[in-house]
Amino acid sequence: MRGAGTALNVASVLVGSSIGVLLGHRLAERTREVVTDALGLVTLLVAALSAASVLDNSLGRAVGPRAPVLIVLGSLLIGGIVGSLLRIEDRLEGIGAALQRRFARRSASNAGPRLMNPLQVSEDSRTQAGRHRRPGVAAPDTSPPAHPPGQARPVARHRAAHGQQRFIEGFVTASLVFCVGPLTILGSLSDGLGRGIDQLALKSVLDGFAAIAFAASFGWGVAASALTILVVQGSLTVIGFALGGFLPDAHVAALTATGGLLLVGVGLRLLRVKQVPVGDLLPALIVAPLLVEAVVTVR
Repeated sequence: MRGAGTALNVASVLVGSSIGVLLGHRLAERTREVVTDALGLVTLLVAALSAASVLDNSLGRAVGPRAPVLIVLGSLLIGGIVGSLLRIEDRLEGIGAALQRRFARRSASNAGPRLMNPLQVSEDSRTQAGRHRRPGVAAPDTSPPAHPPGQARPVARHRAAHGQQRFIEGFVTASLVFCVGPLTILGSLSDGLGRGIDQLALKSVLDGFAAIAFAASFGWGVAASALTILVVQGSLTVIGFALGGFLPDAHVAALTATGGLLLVGVGLRLLRVKQVPVGDLLPALIVAPLLVEAVVTVR
């Protein structure tokens, strides 16, 4: 059944994220940083293997021996300009922040009935103290310490900001890692074309283990990336169904090579070398096959 591969992938990320969150509290901060660094190195390895598609024979025959590198370069430049104008990176972070706020409100509403109003507690304390105090002896001051209304405490505000940043970083990073790789594109297209879900099944296993490591470092933001997987891979599956085998190997090779360079940017982010705005470069994945088609038409 078409779409089964994407469903399997979403389930693996959700399960892996849950396991990672449970284990994350038991791991030291240094251990979580080492895990993230390891994922960054592996991401660079996968990126190198994907970028090697620029040497694919089908691409060289279609556009010439020297054109593939120029096609990838042009795809990144054009895609980066389009993505920055559309502010894709900011929109991805905005989605992550909105999801984090929604989950936080839901958690607060679930925990609300279990907690007694602090003002009511203070009032009850003063009432009880007034009943039992001796005549002529002032009641002890049980009122809560003065705090400006509507202003969060500095420590609480810092923790909330840090938690939101971790959620957003986990959502954006996991979304990019899970959705930029060649298996995402090839597997989803293969699923849509009715050629089976073997590639997406392999990707699901890899993403499940990666989600454990990511969630141990970033928390529930990684689980939210399942929504991105559903949208991206579901859309690619629909495109594959519509294309029906129309996309040539040369176009797929250019797209895969471009995706490999985007993964390099993801690896640099994970290693904390540079915050490459990979989200703004995502349109390059659409530009690459279009440039190949343009070159083939001109030739």
